[in-house]
Amino acid sequence: MSAASAEAVAAPTARVAFELLATDGQARRGQVTTARGTFQTPVFMPVGTRGAVIHLDAADYDELGLEVVLANTYHLQARPGVDVVEELGGLHRFTGWGGHFLTDSGGFQIMSLGRRSGGAGGHSRRSGGAGGHSRRSGGAGGHSRRSGGAGAKSEVDDEGVTFRSIYDGTQMRMTPEDAVGIQRRLGADIQMALDVCPELPAAPQDVRLAAQRTHLWADRAAAAMETARRSGSAGRQALFGICQGGADPELRRHSAEVIADIGFDGYGIGGLSVGETRAEMGPALAAATAVLSPDRPRYLMGVGDPARIVDAIAAGVDMFDCVLPSRLGRHGTALTPEGRINIRNARYARDSTPLDPRPADSEGRERPGNRFSRGYLRHLMSVNEPTAGRILTLHNIAFLADLVREARAAIEAGRFEAFRGQVNEVWS
Repeated sequence: MSAASAEAVAAPTARVAFELLATDGQARRGQVTTARGTFQTPVFMPVGTRGAVIHLDAADYDELGLEVVLANTYHLQARPGVDVVEELGGLHRFTGWGGHFLTDSGGFQIMSLGRRSGGAGGHSRRSGGAGGHSRRSGGAGGHSRRSGGAGAKSEVDDEGVTFRSIYDGTQMRMTPEDAVGIQRRLGADIQMALDVCPELPAAPQDVRLAAQRTHLWADRAAAAMETARRSGSAGRQALFGICQGGADPELRRHSAEVIADIGFDGYGIGGLSVGETRAEMGPALAAATAVLSPDRPRYLMGVGDPARIVDAIAAGVDMFDCVLPSRLGRHGTALTPEGRINIRNARYARDSTPLDPRPADSEGRERPGNRFSRGYLRHLMSVNEPTAGRILTLHNIAFLADLVREARAAIEAGRFEAFRGQVNEVWS
């Protein structure tokens, strides 16, 4: 859909409809329809953590042909605050963009930004109170262990997580119900259930506990959303559940079964690309996609490496997000057909070639970094000119957006494995 107007909202009969347009093996080419419109899959979604992709704005999203952008609940809750975003019309009016917003629940940021020492998710365990029990939780509610300790800024228990803001140290509390309510008020088109994401490698018992609590919280998030829908306060927002399980295929499969059984509008696959190898990720990912309902979109969270993206598409994943293209761009690294290049390297000082030798993307759109030479971009980066970071960010996001467009075309043509092989020759 056109993202020109932040006011234009369609009204389909379902919160999320996934239409399968083509397959090639397990790889899927589809279309997702929400209350706001449609977007094509596979899709890469840039991360606008605080309401904007760093260096970019809504006009850039339109120029890049983006269809979905992420915003982060943790950061927006802290600054400027949910009340402010809601008062200023929700994310779409607040940012001036009419495309899709997906909001992460903030669970990963709460764990990662609150981490100081080792253990699963960076937390030690100590005794504490217990929450309620859920049949889907695998017994998580029966545990009295809390993740936290003297070295941590966040503490997880069966009821939720207590943490301190990275901005001013204010103590905050989030439960699964809070996460649903906050994202509802932000006005996301797709919101994610609160989960527990352990960093890998982690002790098996910590990975199991994280999955169990994720299941417990997913149950409660689904119930909170259903209550909001009955009251009419949720509009036509979609809610995705998240499966966990680390790199253990059996636990990953069980978690996917539990989340699918609860019943969500789509599925997130969390807790991968958080320290495990690519070889370890593959079996765990395949175990999840094998049991997730084929009529719902599947979203692999936090993956932006081209090789991992095409591997995940081959396993049946539809949606991806990552800070990688913007983070690399503002530090001088470009994604190109020859792999990553560090534009700060002296070899590019007198290089007159563009970042990408291909003049246009797969839809005939001019590549945003290609009007500038590598030598010029190196100069800007060497004198700390912010324009360089902006150009490279535009280029990198366009590169990944075109990668998934090419993947769609390859699936439609029945040549996805050949395309995957070409990508892996460069990026493996």
